[in-house]
Amino acid sequence: MLDPRTRARLADAGAAVSEQVPLSDFTTLRLGGPARYLAECSSTSSLIDVVRILDEQGVPLLLLAGGSNLVIGDDGFDGVVVRIATTGVDVHDDHVRADAGAGWDEVVAATVDAGFGGLECLSGIPGSAGATPVQNVGAYGVEVGSVLRRVRLLDRRTGQDEWVGPGALGLGYRTSVLKHTDTAVVLEVELDLRSDGTSAPLAYRELAVALGAAEGERRPAAEVREHVLALRRSKGMVLDAGDHDTWSAGSFFTNPVVPDDRLPGVLAAIAARVGEDVRIPQFPAEGGTKLSAGWLIERAGFAKGFPDADAPARLSTKHTLALTNRGEASTADLVALARRVRDGVEDAFGVRLHPEPVTVNCTV
Repeated sequence: MLDPRTRARLADAGAAVSEQVPLSDFTTLRLGGPARYLAECSSTSSLIDVVRILDEQGVPLLLLAGGSNLVIGDDGFDGVVVRIATTGVDVHDDHVRADAGAGWDEVVAATVDAGFGGLECLSGIPGSAGATPVQNVGAYGVEVGSVLRRVRLLDRRTGQDEWVGPGALGLGYRTSVLKHTDTAVVLEVELDLRSDGTSAPLAYRELAVALGAAEGERRPAAEVREHVLALRRSKGMVLDAGDHDTWSAGSFFTNPVVPDDRLPGVLAAIAARVGEDVRIPQFPAEGGTKLSAGWLIERAGFAKGFPDADAPARLSTKHTLALTNRGEASTADLVALARRVRDGVEDAFGVRLHPEPVTVNCTV
């Protein structure tokens, strides 16, 4: 697929090109077949040039950074996987600028270590800085969109790159205009920081309780980060090569938003199954009411560790919202489990769950 001239141009642009590379080495699920070619870019200028060259030649490409929100099929990718291996992080007086390939938790740690606040509730989230605005990553009451200053994008249609503000990104719950499209490449991100070193107002009850604080209170960012990491570890949501509960893509399904006209029927179906006196977690959301996907999964009969200890792909033993590779799974195994859980929840409550990760050559 890559003629010698194009391959030479990629090398001249600073990319390290290799062939038949297993993509399971680059995803947190440790799943995915081979890439026909892998082009690793360690600088932003190299990344820009490589994408421009491949687009100019009409070569299919897949962008890959942290691999934490990605499910790749067992057949892999029959094109060029462009690995974003840029790692720069610069902390300034009131903001941080990070290369797209920088590890997200390394960005958070750098800001907290430098005495700044604002990002601490987003500690421990795997993946790259460049993926955070794409997904509008959020945790413990804070979303990237609430602290995002601007994003540097490469427009693949024009070949130009420019900085844009958050208003241009269509940010929503775990989504943006950048998600499920390949028209732009995130090159760098800038995020606002709190120069006094205090956290964002505590907006998540579980975290406030762990800190012994009131909701809405601010605490030192380092203290909040420590407790966020502890909570995430207890749920198997901090990467650990020795813990198969962390061999996942994080929360596999987004929390569903049920439109107002459907909510009474859904709540009645839930009550019929779990009892009238059981409190159903529900939260106001744009377009309706948000329900807890993890709560629905458990009440539909899918317990932690489902289906059993011998299954190659299982729900996490700590957190039912994570689908995990127990070490020998294939992507087909994981997809089959995802469909089983999705269909079970829909059959029980009339609510269809949607996957949060991006899928490549596989369909949930």
